[in-house]
Amino acid sequence: MTIPNIITILRLLAVPLLIVVIGQGRWNLAFAIFLLAGISDAVDGFIARRYDMRTEFGAYIDPLADKALLVSIYVTLAITGILPGWLAVLVVSRDAMIVAGLIVARLMDRPMPIRPLVVSKANTAAQIAFAATMLGLLAIGHGHTPWIDWGMGIVAALTVASAAGYLIRWLRHMTAS
Repeated sequence: MTIPNIITILRLLAVPLLIVVIGQGRWNLAFAIFLLAGISDAVDGFIARRYDMRTEFGAYIDPLADKALLVSIYVTLAITGILPGWLAVLVVSRDAMIVAGLIVARLMDRPMPIRPLVVSKANTAAQIAFAATMLGLLAIGHGHTPWIDWGMGIVAALTVASAAGYLIRWLRHMTAS
């Protein structure tokens, strides 16, 4: 067990706490947990690269922790009525589609390499920025602004584009001779 892996596991363990504090409307604490999670993600990556502590376990658990954090925020904000449910469904559905595709490929003895698309990286950045913006606005007591609608639109468009990109990649992989 390496230091970066321990930091990542702690980030994963923070997800239930974040869900609870969002559910309680404790926005300052929710925003602080989100910021600490983001900082821990940067720190564990830096340590892993700088001190050659990269592990196969870390390669799997780090993106899992990131996705658990983001999906939990979107779902919890939707359940509490802060975000529309369709946005949370879109975010969760894209991730579920990707995981299902990887499982089907593996079951059919056609495992796929996991390589993020450029649009997927943009999608993740938009999801993180929007989640941070929402939690930050809630923490300082601001309500709905036009920027929220723009942010939701950007996240939705990039999520759909990313899902389509992965679906196309998966279909090509599965139908290649």
